[in-house]
Amino acid sequence: MAAVPKVKGIKKLVKNELVPFTRQIASMSGAGMPILPAIQTLEEQCANPEFKKVLTHVRATIESGDPMSAALAAFPGLFDDMYVNMVVAGEKSGEFAGILKRLGQILQSSARLRGKVKSAMTYPTVIVSIALLLAAGLIQFVVPVFAEMFSGFGKPLPALTQTLVDLADFVKNQWYWIIGGIGVLHFLFKRWKSTERGRYQFDEFKLKMPVFGQLNLKSSIGRFCRLLAQMTSAGVPILKSLEVVAGSLGNHVLEKSIIDARKEVEQGNQLNVALDGKPYMPMIMVRMIAAGEKAGKVEDMLDSVADAYDEEVEALLTTLTALMEPFLMVFLGAIIGTIVMAMFMPIFNMGSLAS
Repeated sequence: MAAVPKVKGIKKLVKNELVPFTRQIASMSGAGMPILPAIQTLEEQCANPEFKKVLTHVRATIESGDPMSAALAAFPGLFDDMYVNMVVAGEKSGEFAGILKRLGQILQSSARLRGKVKSAMTYPTVIVSIALLLAAGLIQFVVPVFAEMFSGFGKPLPALTQTLVDLADFVKNQWYWIIGGIGVLHFLFKRWKSTERGRYQFDEFKLKMPVFGQLNLKSSIGRFCRLLAQMTSAGVPILKSLEVVAGSLGNHVLEKSIIDARKEVEQGNQLNVALDGKPYMPMIMVRMIAAGEKAGKVEDMLDSVADAYDEEVEALLTTLTALMEPFLMVFLGAIIGTIVMAMFMPIFNMGSLAS
């Protein structure tokens, strides 16, 4: 096998190159083109120098006699276990093009859902950032000017104005303590999160958050059902599929539930029995899997569950975006309005201050 090159910007490659690469390989394979000429064609046309390194390695590996799955496995940051195992299943079953086509559909669906989540979260992030920047600018530069203007009257400033003046003085004179405190808290949080217990507790917190917890749970369950359906229909054994899917969810709480269920399946239990009662495994999903197992159509039922949860996630995102807009406007108005009121309160009391 050829030496594995160092590839930069793996996350960016996953976002921009993985879906078109998968769909192009599936299309060319479905048209009867052998895999080696297909890889060579994509390598010649590739405009991204980093991804071209990947394609060059894949081509060299195939030319040396190894399967494509072995070449892809050399880049775990780009081609995860789910991807590699489905390619292995395609190579063994002789349905390479069909499995790659389904894999491309999974990746495209996941990318579309992530894009909607990111789009929904961009608006509140921008509004909150603007509010904080405006507040910081007013407190740091404008409020002290007003305080100096009225300091010669010999009367105490209104409580709200004085509070903002004190806050501005603290930020100006003690900024290093603030930055140091934020740095220490960030370090402690990262260290706690790096522990097994910390990761589990943080992932559980993400599932228990109001509204966002349901969003995380529904999107993860939908992804679990979709990937499991595709992997088992591609011929990947159920135990291997459960192991791979559990690790691809990015949540240790859900991963533990699925791994525990996998142990019961390994002992001979049906999947619905193994999942029943596990933390955060929805009852409706368990019942639909049970119906699918009884009818001999587990993959179809898993796809139906995934479709239902994807629709719920999209509806929840739409509702969340609609509810956030008025809330954020009130939040922005409250912060800026409070600061403006604090600045003009001394003007309103001008008569008493002058006397």
